[in-house]
Amino acid sequence: MNEVLNYLRELNMVSIILRIFIAVLFGGCIGLNREHKKMPAGIRTYMLVCLGSCLTALLAMYTRESLLLVFGESVKTDISRFPAQVINGIGFLGAGTIIFTEEKVRGVTTAACLWASGCMGIVIGYGFYECALVGFIILLFVVKVIPVWERKLRDIADRRVDNV
Repeated sequence: MNEVLNYLRELNMVSIILRIFIAVLFGGCIGLNREHKKMPAGIRTYMLVCLGSCLTALLAMYTRESLLLVFGESVKTDISRFPAQVINGIGFLGAGTIIFTEEKVRGVTTAACLWASGCMGIVIGYGFYECALVGFIILLFVVKVIPVWERKLRDIADRRVDNV
């Protein structure tokens, strides 16, 4: 099992295809939940954010490998620079999903989900599969289970206020 995982962490065609597939799948699953709730960003948006982040991480790794081939071990490069810009860019995209009305602010969770989905894509692109899976599970938990708990807590609080 360890040999397979080590192979999938290398930069080869199989691992590249797998990473892209996982990024699109995980992004789509998160987006499916948001689409179901009729939020501004849905399945395609999350797929594209996660895919783009994954591609950026793959580009960073490819750039490093290419420089190592040409210049050898003497090359000094920071492969986090590309993904760092993705994180900033997704902040801009997320800001576009936040809507201010007279009554309340909407879309903050969508913006946070987009940002987390982008970070998840970067993790997948770097081949840190275990972290991506744990992050994906927690992200799904936050968008599917926590809202149910929030509604129950609000109902309890509303009943207490009504009884006072």
